[in-house]
Amino acid sequence: MPLNRSAGSCCPAASGDPPGHAGGRARLHPANVPTQPPDIEVKMPHSRRVILGLGAGLAAFGAGAPLRRAAAATPSDDPRFAERAVGRADAPVTVIEFYSLTCSHCAAFSRDTMPRVHRELIEAGRLRLVYWDFPLDQVALMATAIARSLPPERYEPFVTTLLATQDRWAFARGVNTTEELARMAALAGMPREAFNRAIADTELRTWILTRREEASKSYGIEATPSFAFKGPKAKDRVESGALGYDAFAKYVAAAG
Repeated sequence: MPLNRSAGSCCPAASGDPPGHAGGRARLHPANVPTQPPDIEVKMPHSRRVILGLGAGLAAFGAGAPLRRAAAATPSDDPRFAERAVGRADAPVTVIEFYSLTCSHCAAFSRDTMPRVHRELIEAGRLRLVYWDFPLDQVALMATAIARSLPPERYEPFVTTLLATQDRWAFARGVNTTEELARMAALAGMPREAFNRAIADTELRTWILTRREEASKSYGIEATPSFAFKGPKAKDRVESGALGYDAFAKYVAAAG
């Protein structure tokens, strides 16, 4: 299916954008591809580049075959791998949001557009929104693993908080990202022992990367945020960029 770009989404990156961010969306560059890291602590350097470990990227996994095998082996009743969504299951339109917790444009959408989407579309029963984790870098991968290790009902409030506080835990100069995330996870009810298990959970990280690979292959996702609109009038229409409410609602109406 075609991948459409919202107005202005193809502009060059603004000088204030984090690396890989451009005009309302964040691009996935080869240098940002998360690999399977060893279990070590991460401290965000001043350059905002974080390496959890050395690896050759997804190609090192044999074109993704081991990742797919790992995903197939995950228990269907394991809450870590359950769908994360808000809204009625029988809503006429479903939107999948592909996002990264270190994407400033995802944060802008969450801050500027999602409150009205919640109020006028989700709470009204017109829309079900499904979160699809698409981490763009190692920090986002770690934060995603933490979010998915919380009880499912705490996922959406936690990721909303992370997106709203990126400057504190992801981009602040000299920040110890691991410790800042541990503090925020504790506020969400996660003990330190559970936090340590979450950031060392190789099975979960593998599953997250598998899903990201699936999003790229099945939906053509290469930037965040991106949205797949599904309804009786449209199937898998994909738009990317930090959509405003009017544009988002227009695509929902066109799908349903």
